[in-house]
Amino acid sequence: MPLRDLLPEDWKPSLKRWFLDLDSLVDSTIFQSAAWTRELYERFTGFMDHFHVAGWKRWANEFLSECATLGTGGLLLMLALAVPAFRETSDEDWLKKSELAVTFLDRYGNEVGSRGIKHNDSIPLDEFPDHLIKATLATEDRRFYEHFGIDPGGTLRALVSNARAGGVVQGGSSISQQLAKNLFLNNERTIERKVKEAFLALWLEVRLTKNEILKLYLDRAYLGGGAFGVDAASQYYFNKSARDVTLSEAAMLAGLFKAPSKYAPHVNLPAARARANVVLDNLVEAGFMTEGQVFGARRNPATAVDRRDERAPNYYLDWAFDEMKKLVDTFPKSMTERVFIVRTALDVGLQKEAETALEGSLRQYGADYKVRQGGTVIMDIDGAVRAMVGGRDYGASQFNRATDALRQPGSSFKPYVYATALANGFKPSSVVVDAPICLGSWCPQNYGRSYSGAVTLLTAITHSINTIPVRLSVALGNGDAKLGRAKIIQTARRMGLRTPLPDSSSLPIGAAEVTILDHVGGYTAFPNLGKASTPHALLEVRTGTGELIWRFDRDGKKPEQVLPVQVALDMNMMLNSAVENGTGRRARLDNIQVAGKTGTTNGYRDAWFVGFTGNYVGGVWFGNDDYAPMNRMTGGSLPAMTWQKIMSYAHQGIELKSIPGVAPAPKREQPVVADAAAAAAKKPGEAAPPPRPTLLTKRGADALVRVERLMDDAARAMPVINPSVSRNDTQRGAALDRPATLVSAAKRNSGETIGGN
Repeated sequence: MPLRDLLPEDWKPSLKRWFLDLDSLVDSTIFQSAAWTRELYERFTGFMDHFHVAGWKRWANEFLSECATLGTGGLLLMLALAVPAFRETSDEDWLKKSELAVTFLDRYGNEVGSRGIKHNDSIPLDEFPDHLIKATLATEDRRFYEHFGIDPGGTLRALVSNARAGGVVQGGSSISQQLAKNLFLNNERTIERKVKEAFLALWLEVRLTKNEILKLYLDRAYLGGGAFGVDAASQYYFNKSARDVTLSEAAMLAGLFKAPSKYAPHVNLPAARARANVVLDNLVEAGFMTEGQVFGARRNPATAVDRRDERAPNYYLDWAFDEMKKLVDTFPKSMTERVFIVRTALDVGLQKEAETALEGSLRQYGADYKVRQGGTVIMDIDGAVRAMVGGRDYGASQFNRATDALRQPGSSFKPYVYATALANGFKPSSVVVDAPICLGSWCPQNYGRSYSGAVTLLTAITHSINTIPVRLSVALGNGDAKLGRAKIIQTARRMGLRTPLPDSSSLPIGAAEVTILDHVGGYTAFPNLGKASTPHALLEVRTGTGELIWRFDRDGKKPEQVLPVQVALDMNMMLNSAVENGTGRRARLDNIQVAGKTGTTNGYRDAWFVGFTGNYVGGVWFGNDDYAPMNRMTGGSLPAMTWQKIMSYAHQGIELKSIPGVAPAPKREQPVVADAAAAAAKKPGEAAPPPRPTLLTKRGADALVRVERLMDDAARAMPVINPSVSRNDTQRGAALDRPATLVSAAKRNSGETIGGN
C-alpha cells in the first residue's frame, strides 16, 4: 500500500502549522534574549557609572589598571620560568647529593687521589679565620647579609664595570646564585641557566639561613687542583688547615672562586698573586679592613707548595668521580652512606707513560704540525680503562677532551661501515668499484685525488679509500643511501657510540662527531669477537668501613653481542692489514699483532689512530681546541707514532694475547722507526724509556682475587674481641690494610684485572 494512503487527508496543513509554531518560538526566543542582554548591559552601565572618574583620578586609575595587567602577565611568565628551575630540587636528598666523598685506589690497591667533599670532618663556620670570611665576602658578594638572594645593586655595578672595561671584569652573581649553580646546575653560559640560577637562589634563601648558605659555599666551591672547598684547597696549596691561613693566603684562596684554572698558584703564581692583591684592594674598598691592616700581606705575598712533580691522574679521577656519582644514584634510597673507597682500573705506570708520550709528541712536533692539544684512552678489551689523558696540562685546563670533546673521527669511523657491510652479506674479498660518485651536490674524493677501479673491501680499508664506504652506504640501502646510513648508525650505536650521529651524506667517511672514550670503546667489539664492552673506571666500591657493596664483574653491565663472530674475525684481519700494509704502518709493534685505523678530517682539524692488540684497545687524537687546521697532520703520522710508543710500554712484561682471526705478527729485528725526523732527533747514546715492571700472569691475579675474597668472608665472620672496638672498626681496619698487604707481594703487578671480569 502506498505511503500517502496511510497518512490522514489533512496532514499538509498540520505540518505547515508545526513549522510556523517552531519559527515563532525561535524568533521570540532570540528577541527575548536580545531584550534581556540589553537590559543587563544597561544595568551594568548604570552600576559602573558610580565609579566614573575624571581628571587626574582617571589617569591614576588607568595607570594602576595597566600595572595590574602587566603584573599578572609577569607573574604568569615568572611561574613558567620558575617551574623548570624548581624541578632541579625535586630530589629530597638535594642537600646531600653533592656531599659524596670518594677515595680512589688504582687497580692494585694503592691510593691515587680523592674527590668530593669530606663533610664528616668539615670545619664549622665560626672556626674559619675572620680575614678569610671577609676576603670572600669582599670579593664575591659584599651585600650578602643584606640582599634576598639576588643583589640588583651588585648586578648593576658589575654591568657598569664590565661596560667600562669592554669585557667581563666583575661578576654579578651573588653567593646564593653561585651556590645554586654548584648544587643543581652546570657551568654552561646560557640565559636558561641564569634564569634557573636566580630562582634557585631565592629558593635557597627561603630554605636555609645566611650562615648555612655561606658555609655550603665555602665547602662546595671548586678551587682548582681537584680541591673542593676552602679547607681542601688550603691543604692542597699551603699544606695547612683553613683554620691557620694567613691574610695573604686567605686573599689568594678568595681569588680562586672566580677562575681556579686561571689563578691557581701551582699553575701561575704571578697571576695568583696579582689576583690576591685585587682581593686585598676589595677588603679596603668594602671597609672590612684598613690599608694598614693589609700592608703586611701586600709586602709578603703567599707562596704555594710546589707540586710540579706531583702527577696525579686528574682527568681520570674526574671521570671516575662522575661515574661514581651516577652509580650512587642507582643505589637503594635506604643507603645513606656518602663516603666510599673505590678501586679503579687505573694502571699508574701506563698512565704516566701515556702522559709523557702525549706531551713529548706535542713538544717535539707541535710547532711543525701547528697542533696544541691531544688526548688518549687505553683500556682492556673488556672496557676497563687503564689510562686516560684529557689534555696536555690539567692545571691549565680541566676540560676533559677524552670524554667531553666532540671531534670528527674521519676515516677511523670506517670500521663501523665495513662491519655493517660484512654483517649484511659482503665479504672481505667482495669487489667494489673505486670511481667518482656523487650524492646530490656532494662528491667525495680520495686522499690522493685518484681512483683505483675495482678493488676488494680488504684493499679499500687498507688504503683508506673514501669512495668505497659511500658506495657501501648506497648498496646497504638497496640504492637508498639514507636507508643504508641508518643501518650504519644502528651498528655504531650498538658498538658503543653514544653521541648524536646526524644523518648526512658524508657520515660513512667520519663526518659525525664522537668522543675518544666512546670511539675506543666501540673498537672493543672487534677483539672481543663481536661483543661490545662498556668503558668503565670502577672495579670495586666499598663503604668507608670497608664493606664491599658493588663490583663490576658481578654488578656491572655485561658485554653484549653486537656483531656476528665471523664479522669480527674478518674485521680483525682487515684492520690488521691497515696497520701492516696501509696507512697505520707507524703503529706497528715489534713481534706483536696490531690492528687499527687512522683518521684524518677535512682541513686537517683532527687526526686519529684507534687500534688494538690481543691485550689492549687504545686511541690517540690530536687537534686544536679552536678547531684551527693543523699543518697537514694525518692519523698515520703523530697519532700512530704516539700510540706505538704508549703500547710498546704497555706490552712489556705481560702475557701477550693474539688477536682472533689474525696471523702471527712477523718478527722484526728492530722496532719500527716512526719516521726519518724521529730517527734524526734521537741522539747517539740516548737512554731508552724505562722498562715496565713485570706484571702478574692471569693465574697469579686469580689467586690473589680468591685470597682477597676469603679475607672478606673472614672479616665479616670475625668476632669482636675487644668490647671497646666496634665491628665496623674491625672491618674498617681489615679493608684498609688488606689492599696494601695483597699488593706488597705483587707491586705494580698484573696485566689482568684483579677482581674484574
